[in-house]
Amino acid sequence: MNSEILENVLKEFEKLAAIPRKSGHEKAVSDFLKGYLEELGFQTVQDEVFNIIADKPASAGFEKAPLVILQGHMDMVCVAEEGYDYDPLRDPIKLRRTEEYLEAEGTSLGSDDGIGVAEAIYILKTMENHGPLRLIVTVDEEQGMKGAIHLDRRYLEDAAFLINCDSENYDELTVGSAGSVNLDFSRKMKCVPPHAGHAWIVGAKGLKGGHSGERIGDGRGNALRTLAAAIRAIQKKGEVELVSFDGGKARNAIPSDARAVFVSDIPKAEIQAVLAEQEQRFRQMYGAADEGRFLLEETGLPEEVFVPEDTLALLRLIQIIHSGVYAMSQAVPGLVETSANLGVIGTEGNRVFVQCMPRSASDQKIDEFCRTAEDWAALTGFDLQIGTKSPGWKENKNSRMARLMEEIFQEQNGKPMKVGTIHAGLECGWHFCKNPSLDIVSIGVTTQEIHSPRERLVLSTVEPQVRLICEALRRIAKYDK
Repeated sequence: MNSEILENVLKEFEKLAAIPRKSGHEKAVSDFLKGYLEELGFQTVQDEVFNIIADKPASAGFEKAPLVILQGHMDMVCVAEEGYDYDPLRDPIKLRRTEEYLEAEGTSLGSDDGIGVAEAIYILKTMENHGPLRLIVTVDEEQGMKGAIHLDRRYLEDAAFLINCDSENYDELTVGSAGSVNLDFSRKMKCVPPHAGHAWIVGAKGLKGGHSGERIGDGRGNALRTLAAAIRAIQKKGEVELVSFDGGKARNAIPSDARAVFVSDIPKAEIQAVLAEQEQRFRQMYGAADEGRFLLEETGLPEEVFVPEDTLALLRLIQIIHSGVYAMSQAVPGLVETSANLGVIGTEGNRVFVQCMPRSASDQKIDEFCRTAEDWAALTGFDLQIGTKSPGWKENKNSRMARLMEEIFQEQNGKPMKVGTIHAGLECGWHFCKNPSLDIVSIGVTTQEIHSPRERLVLSTVEPQVRLICEALRRIAKYDK
């Protein structure tokens, strides 16, 4: 797969892949974008949270055309294969290309949403015969949409159209998305010296994982819950003194791996037998003949362990937090309406934190999850912090941009474009809140297994996507100048 458009878009993507850009740590890539876009001659602003806003004036004769925004996010979910040496705050993404795909060596690729940003930059650099254009590249979309939340509404109020470049299939036009909220539980654990016994590391490995919006409806196993269930089963054989519990890479990624350290005098053979039973149970539950395994190895005896009541509180919280599909849409067959993902658990000294992300097309059901989370916290003695609720994005039945995109896609590809809403969250909800008259659509190239080390970009979809956007910009400018 080789074309001038593809090669030039990939050159822009390579620039982003060379800069570590984990969510919440975007200053370096934001500084790069500011300098680079200024060098290209665009009027560029870097706001207080490091969002980038770059304007390109209209071509001569198209000055009266409406302003169109191209929008994406600069951060990425950073995950790596087990055992792969990768520091997301220091290491670049190592790209690997085949005839069909662009992948990363051992890590997530960051095509979500690096490829959308790369396409938008390429379009701004090369586009002719267009009205005024604005590129908005936000920060921290993956963790909590901080960039969209803090984006000054003045950058949206003077625009007529916004094309969000953060969807995952080139032949799908997204016109609505789910809202979400971050739930953060934490508890200071009381610690005591361990009783006699051996210390063990137990791990749940090799689950599929994946994006908690796009893949939650597949019914995939959650490594955190799977490991907690295994530890509860081991407890039936004798005392288990928990030392730590860790797993998951991001609240919006279904965790594929988890590990815990515990002390016990239960014989190794009995622990292994329990884990074998739990492994078989997992595969029967999820119909996965070759997915999911438990690992057990001995380690050094720690100085402290959690007291039994604190261990029980943590394991109970993991088990009672809803993780998976909660309700299906009544309006759209096959679409998940409401779900939640238990995404991350971590141990820092004597404090344990737990991160969960509910999603829903219904703001009321997000509120219900928040109320339920307060009960979960009260029942288990955990503190709870409820984040800012990200609003859902409701479909605009009169969207001119949606009709235009459908028309152009049919002409260019000889087949209809699929149109619908998604269960994943998009920044479009925040943009709509700040300018309800903004005509918004979301599109994207085809990417697979995002938020996982198996992430890959389908190269053949890049050029059609760019041509679709460019033609839409040309027609808006031509008919509205």
